[in-house]
Amino acid sequence: MYRKILFIIFLFSTLIKIFPQDYSYLDSFGKFKNASSFCITSAGIIYLTDSGTDEVFKLDTLGNILKYAGGYGWDGGLFDNPSDVFATPLSVYVCDKNNNRIERFDKDLNFIWQLYTHNSDTTDQRFGYPLGCAVSQQGDLYVLDSENKRIIKFDLFGSFVQNFGGYDAGNFSLINPQKIAISSDNKIYVVDKDRIVIFDQYGNGLSLIKMDSTQTGINIIFNKLTVNNDDKIYFSDLNSAETSLTQINLIKTGKVENIVSSFIFNDKLYVLTRNEIQVFNKIN
Repeated sequence: MYRKILFIIFLFSTLIKIFPQDYSYLDSFGKFKNASSFCITSAGIIYLTDSGTDEVFKLDTLGNILKYAGGYGWDGGLFDNPSDVFATPLSVYVCDKNNNRIERFDKDLNFIWQLYTHNSDTTDQRFGYPLGCAVSQQGDLYVLDSENKRIIKFDLFGSFVQNFGGYDAGNFSLINPQKIAISSDNKIYVVDKDRIVIFDQYGNGLSLIKMDSTQTGINIIFNKLTVNNDDKIYFSDLNSAETSLTQINLIKTGKVENIVSSFIFNDKLYVLTRNEIQVFNKIN
């Protein structure tokens, strides 16, 4: 079994390609204090969290702010360092890191409820300082529990289902997980230092992708995966038979730095930095 796992690790490590795809700079928008994450829905609505102002924003793809909510605090609808956002067509989930909870809003950023288990008597379902969350096609919510270095799964109603990726997961034990994403076939992708750890929806470890440096962001939009550190972005089409990562070459006057996250939507690459969203066109 050990040899089989090593073979899987080697196989996926060899599928990282450094032949770049070129994207040219098109535009930029937004003026954020310390943006921490963003995502986009199938309707082309962007949701973004700003940990500098403790707010979540709703924007269109031209950068128009349609609505915003939040502010510093502990009550429902307020935040203390929102670290991640995930949106479905009807709901928006925000990781409220320092309040140890997930807050759910409707698509217009009206507060609905919060999920908080930090003081639970059941240690298996406790999470603290969440750094990421994602919702599956079945409506299950996966939370990246940075305090205990694991993933916790809740069902559609917020009831605890299981946790996985903890210290007892062997080669799939998470070391320093940063962000989480989920594919259309319900595979869970976790950025964990210099690797991507992939689980199935039941928490079974599937494979490991070794990267050349520590990665900090990951997004999956329509099975187009992007992963990044602060100055490089890699791409993979999860619909292809071969899982491979290709480096993206950003063509722009001046180096693009302080990259927080990225995603590809309608053949455009959206790159989130701490202060703005930059948009690039694919040219090859």
